Amino acid sequence: MVDYVLTVAISLAAASKAIFSIPVLHPWAHLSLWLTLGFLAVLTYLNIRGVKESTLVLTPIFLTFLLTHAIVIGWGIFGHSKDLSDIAGDAATTVSKARSEGSLWILFTGFMLAYTMGAGTYTGIEAVSNSMNVLRDPKVETGKRTMRLMAWSLAITAGGILMCYLLLDVKPKGDKSLNGIMIEAVAGTWNLTPGWFATFVFITLFSEAALLIAAAQAGFLGGPAVLSNMALDSWVPHRFANLSDRLVTMNGVVLMAAAAGALIVGTRGKVETLVIMYSINVFIVFVLTQIGMSVHWIKVRRRVKAWWRNLALNTVGLVLCATILLFTVIQKFTHGGYVTVIITLGLVTFCLVVKLHYRKVSRLLRRLDMAFREIPEAATDPGLVNPGEDAPTAVLFVGSYGGFGIHTFFAIHKAWPRYYQRFIFLSVGVVDTAHFKGVEEVENLERETENTIRKYVRLARGQGCYAVGEYKIGPDAVELMMDMARKMKKEYPQAVFFSGKLVFPTENWMTRFLHNQTAYAVQREMQFDGMTMIVLPVRAI
Repeated sequence: MVDYVLTVAISLAAASKAIFSIPVLHPWAHLSLWLTLGFLAVLTYLNIRGVKESTLVLTPIFLTFLLTHAIVIGWGIFGHSKDLSDIAGDAATTVSKARSEGSLWILFTGFMLAYTMGAGTYTGIEAVSNSMNVLRDPKVETGKRTMRLMAWSLAITAGGILMCYLLLDVKPKGDKSLNGIMIEAVAGTWNLTPGWFATFVFITLFSEAALLIAAAQAGFLGGPAVLSNMALDSWVPHRFANLSDRLVTMNGVVLMAAAAGALIVGTRGKVETLVIMYSINVFIVFVLTQIGMSVHWIKVRRRVKAWWRNLALNTVGLVLCATILLFTVIQKFTHGGYVTVIITLGLVTFCLVVKLHYRKVSRLLRRLDMAFREIPEAATDPGLVNPGEDAPTAVLFVGSYGGFGIHTFFAIHKAWPRYYQRFIFLSVGVVDTAHFKGVEEVENLERETENTIRKYVRLARGQGCYAVGEYKIGPDAVELMMDMARKMKKEYPQAVFFSGKLVFPTENWMTRFLHNQTAYAVQREMQFDGMTMIVLPVRAI
């Protein structure tokens, strides 16, 4: 999660730096932070509206980037090929000098640190792994081909740019990016008119910025998806698994934007600081991944013949990643490294606290289910007479069948003995990220919701009450509940609506944040429509 947030922050900060590296815009470089926050606001709005990146839009941007950078890298290397021997000689001299002075370890440490600063580019390969389910069939072959293309393109592009830095003696200059300085140096050797020079530099750097903004969008796509999966497993609040009325994970998008905005403001949009944080967190992810894969091969050693070969590969990867992570944390701890360590540990701690809370509540609800397990249900329709439309009617919103809903049903009987002559059970099957994966999942949800309503109706009839039920399927629980409520109020003017709400001995911000507030949201909507809704407490003790 921190990795995706940093992807958004560093991509947008780098895009702003590329924009203000354009010579005509460089005088306004002091506005870089505001431009970064502006990019963040626009991306957040587009994602809340449900706008995803389009291949048709990205293709010309990518092709422009590819063409312009191929020209710059090709000209930078082949136009200065006579200097390659000098560069190689300088490298050999540096190594020989380090060996003679006994400082090879220092040289190695610097090499590892430099490697780490650029290894964040491996997140592209990680993104392919995370997106295997959406690749074209055959998925494994498509994934392998994609990774090979990424590896070669990354090696050629990054290696070519670094070679150009050496050949053109590119050094930091003010607020300009190194790429901006390199592009100007290459274009400056072509004897172009000022207009053509400015146009080429503008198009090249603008394509860089556009591609970086597209990279930030990858964080907005991946972050909420990870959050929703964590919510389904109760590591983060369950509300992050809900789809909004526009079929986007709005809560996740807003959280991603807020976290990225905090990092951008906290670092003043400095790419140099963000890249340190990014690199550390990337290798935290890699270390955890290699540990997970190593444990996996040990577990399946009885079923997979070549398990030891795969274990050896992941063990080597674990040692390398752990070593690089240790180097980076030690070297850059006081230069922003401690921030990402604190943030990551804080998120892990928060997730553990959330998980423990949900486990405790689950145990309490199971105890409630056990208390009502002997309640009889009517096997068949007992032939109860449907009272008139003006008869007192209790409309009860229910979720899954269990002690929570049953407790609410009997609480109505306890508070108003024999008053309500008709019970109507309403249920909403919420299409969250667990069900928004295909027609089959939605059909299963519909069957489950219909079966839930049928059980509650049989329960009420078993208690001698006339009962019917209805349900709806959709992504927005409040909207669907209000639609059904308006219909019920029109058919039964004397209807009073009920819902249960889990209450705790001590209410605090955490219980309010972790538990659904749907009942109160519907109650507020009903108040404006002139309908009466009573929220009955279900004690968690």
